[in-house]
Amino acid sequence: MEASITDFLNFLTLEKGFSGNTLAAYRNDLTQFFDFVHRPLGDAPGLSSWAAVTRPLVAAFVVSLKERGYAPATVARKTAAVKSFFHFLLAEGAIGVDPTEGIDSPKVGRVLPRAISEREVDALLEQPGKLNTPEAMRDRAMLQLLYATGMRVTELVSLNLDDINLQAGYVRCLGRGPKERLIPIHPEAAAAVADYLQGARNQLLRRRHEPALFLNHRGERLTRQGFWLIVKAYSKAANIETEITPHTLRHTFAAHMLTSGADLRSLQELLGHANISTTQIYTHLANKRLEKAFSSAETRRAK
Repeated sequence: MEASITDFLNFLTLEKGFSGNTLAAYRNDLTQFFDFVHRPLGDAPGLSSWAAVTRPLVAAFVVSLKERGYAPATVARKTAAVKSFFHFLLAEGAIGVDPTEGIDSPKVGRVLPRAISEREVDALLEQPGKLNTPEAMRDRAMLQLLYATGMRVTELVSLNLDDINLQAGYVRCLGRGPKERLIPIHPEAAAAVADYLQGARNQLLRRRHEPALFLNHRGERLTRQGFWLIVKAYSKAANIETEITPHTLRHTFAAHMLTSGADLRSLQELLGHANISTTQIYTHLANKRLEKAFSSAETRRAK
């Protein structure tokens, strides 16, 4: 049974191009489901075949997740993982009947993205400039590039030296799966990256042929977890009360682009969204910013 999970994860890797983080989540969810159906129940032994899984058993698993206090979004994700797994087994002929047919994932309200203000962005981007270290120059380049392009944090830390062309003013971004897109770089972000490359990167470098663009203090590729901690530290130093993650800057990039007059199709291409409906959720952020600006202007006129 465990071999089937491995086959499914390989399918997601090779055929669907899922990211490492998504694969890790699928592996965790399916291992949890395997433990649930494989465990003995009273005097009855656990199941030894996926073909023996029934719809009531799948439903019982979903109920057990709710009883254990998992958030609705987590229950929905785990249920979706199990459904996708059995769809795969059915397509491969490993089972004759899909036990998840008719089982709906729990309804989860869409969590709208958060963006920060231009003032908060400026405060955040100013922080690395207060330090005179190679790490601070790297951090300034990464923050500027992230806000200027709207890349996902995984895409940012995955950049190699040959992915960025400062003379032409663009960065080549490898998105989810085999998708590749070229994103123009704002001159201020390009200057920050150039400063980092001209001195700081060589001070961090340990291996001559290291391809990674952004390096940690050991001369290795900076991880997404490492950059998350960096963003949190600068956010605290800037006294920004809003909780900020690297993804917050992606949301902020999208909202500010729309407010500045960018059209949805162009923004969809920049963000690498497969479906424009995903991009449309940012329109409410742009509308809120315009409403706030209009309200402030009215208040000033009233005075």
